[in-house]
Amino acid sequence: MAITKTLGNNWYHVLGVAFLICTLTLVGGVSCQQAEEGIVEEVGPTLEEGKIAFEGTVKVALGKYMFVPEAQGFDIVVDGTVDGGGLTSLIGKEIKGEGEFPPETPWILFATKLEVKDDSGSFRNVFTGTVGSAQGLDLLTLQARDEYVMPEELAYNKNDVWEGIEKLKVKGTLQQEGETTRILVLDDEGNQIGRVVVDSISDAAQYYLQKLRLFEEFGFYLSVKETIPWNVRRRTRDMFHADLIFVGLY
Repeated sequence: MAITKTLGNNWYHVLGVAFLICTLTLVGGVSCQQAEEGIVEEVGPTLEEGKIAFEGTVKVALGKYMFVPEAQGFDIVVDGTVDGGGLTSLIGKEIKGEGEFPPETPWILFATKLEVKDDSGSFRNVFTGTVGSAQGLDLLTLQARDEYVMPEELAYNKNDVWEGIEKLKVKGTLQQEGETTRILVLDDEGNQIGRVVVDSISDAAQYYLQKLRLFEEFGFYLSVKETIPWNVRRRTRDMFHADLIFVGLY
């Protein structure tokens, strides 16, 4: 009797639950049938596994590298010649493209096709290429970044901290003084503890500096070279020369 009475007072709830169950069953049945028949709704720009279609405005183009904000999560590599002025001619222009990413580096998208919108509003093909190897690029993978040491006691008067280390990482800001580029090295509190004289900057590092131009502080990945003599070091706080290999936010 108690059960019958409870159902009697809440019959509309029972019918509602029953209707929901039937609806979910029907929807699930349709979804399963579509999956079995190979009918899948598009959920993004993926063409097939490992292949991506993208469209947007080129913000950075340098060397082989291109940044299109709409292609979120990808650094686009264009390995070849772009018709009509090269890769840099695409900066600020609207493009459509297709690319593929190697499984070992899913954040690097090798462009296989690029089309640029002309003044008439039509798209014309400016590049057709194939997928290259990430091994030939200077974009550092996460595993490669782990090889760079970040000393805890780095300072201009402690040359024994960096000497003997080939791959070094520092945190700081970039400074241009005439033709000389320096990194102002900062500690965790933001205090300057020394400077690095940069002899060269890789394409990947320049690309990331432009891509991350809204930020001021970076993690700099360096190939350490010769130590600056103490009589100069104590006066300028320039610690050593280095080649700038890569730039990140950490």
